[in-house]
Amino acid sequence: MLGCFDTKGEVFSFLRQCLLAQGEAVLAVNTGVMGTTENYPVDIEADLLAKEAGFSISGLREAADRGHAVQVMGKGAALVVARLVAEGRIKGAIGMGGGGGTYIALSAMQSIPLGIPKLCLSTIAAKDLSRQVGNKDITLMPSVVDVAGLNSISRLLIAQAAAAICAMANVQPTEDAVRAGSIAISMFGNTTSCVKHCTALLEKQGYEVLAFHATGVGGRTMEALIREGCFDAVLDITTTELADELCGGICSAGPDRLSAAAEMGIPQVVVPGCLDMVNFAQPDTVPEQYKSRQLYSWAPDVTLMRTNEAENRLLGEELARKVSRSTAAAVLLPLRGISQVDAVGGVFHRPDIDQVLFDAIKEHTDEQVPVMEVDAHINDKAFAGTAVKVLLDLVAKSKARQQQ
Repeated sequence: MLGCFDTKGEVFSFLRQCLLAQGEAVLAVNTGVMGTTENYPVDIEADLLAKEAGFSISGLREAADRGHAVQVMGKGAALVVARLVAEGRIKGAIGMGGGGGTYIALSAMQSIPLGIPKLCLSTIAAKDLSRQVGNKDITLMPSVVDVAGLNSISRLLIAQAAAAICAMANVQPTEDAVRAGSIAISMFGNTTSCVKHCTALLEKQGYEVLAFHATGVGGRTMEALIREGCFDAVLDITTTELADELCGGICSAGPDRLSAAAEMGIPQVVVPGCLDMVNFAQPDTVPEQYKSRQLYSWAPDVTLMRTNEAENRLLGEELARKVSRSTAAAVLLPLRGISQVDAVGGVFHRPDIDQVLFDAIKEHTDEQVPVMEVDAHINDKAFAGTAVKVLLDLVAKSKARQQQ
């Protein structure tokens, strides 16, 4: 139970009672800078959180800088909670608060891995908290009224929040059939056919396939789960998020996209899928410097911009540089088009620009990573078949090395 017990001791006392009534043990972590509560035992006090973050609680009080204090307590809470997770002491996490309390609780929850439930009852749950939630499985619950005292509404919602986190924490994973392994795959509307073909082929071989929509959040989540050891291999069909990172599109997954598989040493097949496009929202949101470029309305709220030769050269170099860090990788180049709209007759069909991308990839990829040209469109069954075969070959070789 995470919260500012200095100002909200009464509501957290009620939350604790509700959690105990559900039959759970409660570990109370105080994130409040100005004091604590005597309403119930506090297991971890705020001074320890501040110390973990490199500050003293007295120093934070004297500075009287609320924003700085919230940032420090969020960092300290994340470090403390990470240690509790490592010690196996957490089966679920719940927090409550306004702006500051929510920020601290969500910061702490960032250190809790997938599958351990996390819930925050917040006055700002209806706002865009995507940056604070990130790629974690955090449940946000609107408090409706301020988390500042007990009344008929707050009592009901706090009790429901307690019941919800306890129920989630006691869900037992279902026993899946024995699988050959788990594979992450990236997709977009423009590569859906390829991903469907690949998924069917992999499932036929006994693999579980988890698809991630390459919208920025999807790519970041996939990378985070790779680092958590959730996958045996990666079939990165849709690397379009690299283009958005380069050009300021709305689907950027950040500078670390296409890094995790190499860091974890797991097999990966990488395809320059949808690097022919950068994603913007409605037409009027396209940055001024791109207004004269080739644009295509994929949907009323999705405007695609065709990448040019200069951008493709840079994208090819970056993809090659990142893949070259891997010890078990291959790059596949679909010579007849890298997206649905890049097929023959498609609005973005520019083989000359694609060739600049392909040449840059071939030129800058380390010789230990094979770059294979496939005479097919990315959404052809033949290309999907080749991608799956190459990936399974890499997986087999990786297993053989581990057994030596």
